[in-house]
Amino acid sequence: MPELPVPLPTRAPGEPADGMAAGITAWVCADPMRQLVERFGGNWPDGDLTDVLRFLDEFSARHWDFRGGRERPDAREPDLEPDTAELVLASAAALGLIRPVPPVRPAYAHLVVLGGLAHACVRRVGYAAHLLRGGLRVDGEVAVLGSFRPLTDWERRTLADAGLPADDTEVDVLDSAVRRVFQVTAPAEQDGVDAGHPHHSWSSRTYRPAGLPPVRVLAAPSSDPHRRRAHTADTQRFWAGHVQLAPDDEVLMVTAPIYVPFQHCDALRTLAVPYGCGIDTVGVDPALADLAVLPEQTLTPGRYLQEIRSAIRSMRALHDRPDPR
Repeated sequence: MPELPVPLPTRAPGEPADGMAAGITAWVCADPMRQLVERFGGNWPDGDLTDVLRFLDEFSARHWDFRGGRERPDAREPDLEPDTAELVLASAAALGLIRPVPPVRPAYAHLVVLGGLAHACVRRVGYAAHLLRGGLRVDGEVAVLGSFRPLTDWERRTLADAGLPADDTEVDVLDSAVRRVFQVTAPAEQDGVDAGHPHHSWSSRTYRPAGLPPVRVLAAPSSDPHRRRAHTADTQRFWAGHVQLAPDDEVLMVTAPIYVPFQHCDALRTLAVPYGCGIDTVGVDPALADLAVLPEQTLTPGRYLQEIRSAIRSMRALHDRPDPR
């Protein structure tokens, strides 16, 4: 296995979208992926990148999908042989799902924090503040993107056990974290629409912490409100319209290391292709002491296989349907 993670697809501002195919090929065809496929009984396909992505999507659906349509916390954990579990962890590290890496640039136009489960929301907001106070320059705004998803009982207990507010929704957790971490009490500007249903509603609150860029907490309406709540792509597109994302903007995304490959490629498809901006994506460093109020959960081989599948599907969507609009 290589010591450094296999590079993810990239796209600098103004580059053509078809240039990302080489990066997708390098990641999905890397030795760690081939070894995983072989270990789970697969034969690497002949054909071009389209054929490989289709094979990996179908293969991972049979062998690495432990959610079955459920939310991530409800996924089952597979019973793997010890040597297989060891290979999965080594492959996940080589593919960039385990070790955090710092931002590659000293400055960005915008810093985007992606929401998630309650503990992840708290940790990602804290990491964004850590980067800014450590000298990262952001010329535009910090965008903290969430949804009106109600918290589960487990999430509420997790917050309560850490002495944090018992919020109702994901975006409430993000908002509370921003107030606490950035030491602000009230938004300088706020806007939104309460349509009587979270799938149709949206909210925007912008805080102005002293000596730091403005921080916007945003929840978007769903692009398919009759079927589902807003997902990450909905919120990213909604934010891009609000901030008037420009072709020469460099955007830094913050998530957890395990989600970096799939959420990076989703952001390429959702933001970089239609708006022409650049995207870098980093995961929260789990070793930081100032994030210990809610430590990262222990991640299992099954979780890593599931998110390798998520990355495959994200890269297939990026390759097959590069422009989501």
